[in-house]
Amino acid sequence: MRIDHLDHLVLTVADIEATCRFYSEALGMEVVEFGEGRKALRFGRQKINLHEVGHEFEPKSAR
Repeated sequence: MRIDHLDHLVLTVADIEATCRFYSEALGMEVVEFGEGRKALRFGRQKINLHEVGHEFEPKSAR
């Protein structure tokens, strides 16, 4: 078996806007909005969904 991409993974961050700014400006990732104002970072066929600390969406990992 060989994995060639991920549908998405989640980063829990302190500040979504600052995270979007860094990843888009420094690494060239595309900021995408989906759902009801949720944000993600896209590069190639990968997507990183962003959750803000204290406002995570369910289900989520315990740690």
